[in-house]
Amino acid sequence: MRKIITIAESVLDTEYRNGQPVRSFVGGRIPCAAASLAMAGIPTFMVSESTNDAVGDIIVDYLNRHKVNTSSIDRYPDGATAFSAIFKNEDGTSSIVSYGRYPQERFNVMWPRIDKDDIVIIGSLYSVDQPQRERLFELLTYADERKAIIVYLPGLQHGQDFRITRLMPNILENLEISNIVIAHQQDIATIFPKETAEAAYRNHIGFYCDTFLHITPELDTKRFAARESFDHKAPQATKPDNWLGWQAGFTAGLVYMLLAKAVTHDSLRNQSSDTWNEIINEAYAWAQASTGNDNCIDEQFAASKTNALSVGDMLYEKLKELEKQQNHQ
Repeated sequence: MRKIITIAESVLDTEYRNGQPVRSFVGGRIPCAAASLAMAGIPTFMVSESTNDAVGDIIVDYLNRHKVNTSSIDRYPDGATAFSAIFKNEDGTSSIVSYGRYPQERFNVMWPRIDKDDIVIIGSLYSVDQPQRERLFELLTYADERKAIIVYLPGLQHGQDFRITRLMPNILENLEISNIVIAHQQDIATIFPKETAEAAYRNHIGFYCDTFLHITPELDTKRFAARESFDHKAPQATKPDNWLGWQAGFTAGLVYMLLAKAVTHDSLRNQSSDTWNEIINEAYAWAQASTGNDNCIDEQFAASKTNALSVGDMLYEKLKELEKQQNHQ
């Protein structure tokens, strides 16, 4: 079976309301998406780093509990695993205070094997900021050479200030190596201020990556491809209380469908609008199923997805065999 390689920072988030902690959870769309994908029986690896401390243990235990392979998480001895305090304001906005202490030499991870048509998910500040960026991009370059499908979530942690001009060269470099970009309106507003999603695609993203999925404030999805746009209505227009779980589930559902539909690196651009409708509709279903306390799908939902995954795996093996026969002719 094809593999999923997820690359992101390891962070424990604690949410505060009225100055009191109300909830702690593993943060980040990518780790939570990894948990959903692994629960569905897909070999899923997490590439990250954390200290050998209690916070790092909570994060790694969460991933292990949801069947994610954590052998590529660097557990360094000196430092403190990243921790974010999220203060929710009455107007719906948030302010974030982040903590963490990293060693001077970072990202000494054991890279997982990457084969053709495996899927790599990258994103967040981890994918653009130094010092781990240099080694991380080596892995991405290798994945690109191996013809893996690279899915990029370019969003940054909201509630914090970033110098986009400093990060922009790395963002553009990530776009150039990616096959699918997924971003919502707040991501676009942060990275490309004063530009609509369509303008961002035509002026920036489309030059590097052909396929861009934009999630609107109404939760609709606008798909850009080959300089055209296609609209997909959300089944539910109300923003969920658990926005992190929703976003993680949407990403996981989309990646799941790339496997279930046997979409390959070479066939991605040739998928029909009907196929994309199926892919995005399933992404919405996973999003709704991932809004519980664990920010991922549960065992019952995961069990309902194994048959389509098996069919997709068999179809992919047939495509590989056909390709091998054609190469020998």
